[in-house]
Amino acid sequence: MGWGDLGAFGEPSKETPNLDQMASEGMLFLDFYTASPLCSPSRAALLTGRLPVRNGFYTTNAHARNAYTPQDIVGGIPDSELLLPELLKEAGYINKIIGKWHLGHRPQFHPLKHGFDEWFGSPNCHFGPFDNRALPNIPVYRDWEMIGRYYEDFKIDLKTGESNLTQIYLQEALDFISKQEASQQPFFLYWAIDATHAPVYASKQFLGTSQRGLYGDAVREIDESIGKILNHLQKLGISENTFVFFTSDNGAALISAPKQGGSNGPFLCGKQTTFEGGMREPAIAWWPGHIPAGGVSHQLGNVMDLFTTSLSLAGLQPPGDRQIDGIDLLPAILQGKLIDRPIFYYRGNEMMAVRAGLYKAHYWTWSNSWEESSKGINFCPGQNVSGVTTHTQEEHTNLPLLFHLGRDPGEKYPLSFASDEYQRAMERISVLVQQHKATMVPGVPQLNVCDKAVMNWSPPGCEKLGKCLTPPTSDPKKCFWPH
Repeated sequence: MGWGDLGAFGEPSKETPNLDQMASEGMLFLDFYTASPLCSPSRAALLTGRLPVRNGFYTTNAHARNAYTPQDIVGGIPDSELLLPELLKEAGYINKIIGKWHLGHRPQFHPLKHGFDEWFGSPNCHFGPFDNRALPNIPVYRDWEMIGRYYEDFKIDLKTGESNLTQIYLQEALDFISKQEASQQPFFLYWAIDATHAPVYASKQFLGTSQRGLYGDAVREIDESIGKILNHLQKLGISENTFVFFTSDNGAALISAPKQGGSNGPFLCGKQTTFEGGMREPAIAWWPGHIPAGGVSHQLGNVMDLFTTSLSLAGLQPPGDRQIDGIDLLPAILQGKLIDRPIFYYRGNEMMAVRAGLYKAHYWTWSNSWEESSKGINFCPGQNVSGVTTHTQEEHTNLPLLFHLGRDPGEKYPLSFASDEYQRAMERISVLVQQHKATMVPGVPQLNVCDKAVMNWSPPGCEKLGKCLTPPTSDPKKCFWPH
């Protein structure tokens, strides 16, 4: 989902009344970022509070490549990483993930081995359908075992876009909250729905209801579901004791827009890029009785901050034995304070850009290769900015391209290298970059090796369902990441 997909962020159709109300009752973050311009690394960052280059969710197979966890990936979240639910357990929390996990699908990476007590959802994206010979259909799990597969048992109609998965995920959330409230049990719910990821889907009652087509139908269903979750908390009388945060894992995928992708508002490009459209996210914090209603924050935030902020809410300290990149946002949320901190924009193993205050410096620019572009793969449709949205990897380390995001949120007008403003801003940013690089110890890359034998052929529980498939002979290879 993109920054420009919600009415509260200026989407012209104004079709998200529940999220807009959540914003009017809570706080809107205008400068909130993900830690990576695509799915798996940003989720790993959210749950560890650490940049993907530290927690292993990146590749060294080629320079500055976006890598994720498709079915044939061998790696996943390392045991050495401490995830938010593991730490919340120490304070007596029950933790549930609903929806997409995406931190590895092999047994050692199962979410219940990394702090979650319950899971309803899938290890991968809902791609398919597959023939179960060349590729298996993706499994859906309840807790330890699969209960079916996408397209076979959990239908998604690619012709009409109809699927009731969001309704299933909503019911799972409401039931989990009711159960924990009944036993006075503190809980953490990670509601990771994926209807706005291509192939986009919505349930029957939402199909054809949006001015924005199928993508808008999916957004409307997510919006209504979030309204029901917030109402449920209020009905149970626990809303003033429950912190809720809404955001996205990366910018809208313009490659599949407008039918299968959303809007990044005024920002440049989209998912897969380190321009603002790829990494600046819609974000709303809601906590009635604690967060002043109608707040708008210019605090620079990041999904990694949700790790540290959640620990702070639970009365816990972040682990002291490793570098944590997330900060505690509570002073910004509760007291309106502005915490000075940089944002680092990574693509794979490369720091591409840095934001400090209103200035953003690009040390590398790249949209995608000429080869990919010639196939019609376009991450910046209608937004070619000469020398910025480049199709070759361009290094600017000696003279970074600098933008003032207040005056120029679309990154169209680089500041003159000779200007005093450029010199002043770069003096400050250069120090931040030197400090960052001096202390950077990259983790072991998890997204280098692919092997068809590790796909979801025979997940736990397949025997009971008669859904075990025979894997091919193991043949590990370097994964190919084109962009």
